[in-house]
Amino acid sequence: MMRGMGNMNNMMKQMQKMQKQMQAAQEELLEKTVEGTAGGGMVTVVVNGNKQVLEVKIKEDVVDPDDIEMLQDLVMAATNDALKKIEDLTMSTMGQFTKGLNLPGGLF
Repeated sequence: MMRGMGNMNNMMKQMQKMQKQMQAAQEELLEKTVEGTAGGGMVTVVVNGNKQVLEVKIKEDVVDPDDIEMLQDLVMAATNDALKKIEDLTMSTMGQFTKGLNLPGGLF
């Protein structure tokens, strides 16, 4: 019976350690930024780990008052590119903690 308690204590300590590591990784992710681009770099969007748009850069060459739709499409594409990159970074960073756990719903 005592052997089982020792294993349980060990497991609890490991879980607490993993929880602290996960929290630290999440905090680090919030500090990260990624850049998404579209139109060969004509539009750039910077997003942080909290999925907030921090900056939008538009090169003057792409601004055509007669074709606002193209500019809107480029901004949307660059934003989606940045959001996908931050999502991929989140998955790769947090996924290390859930390897082999078979969590429902594709969590991390």
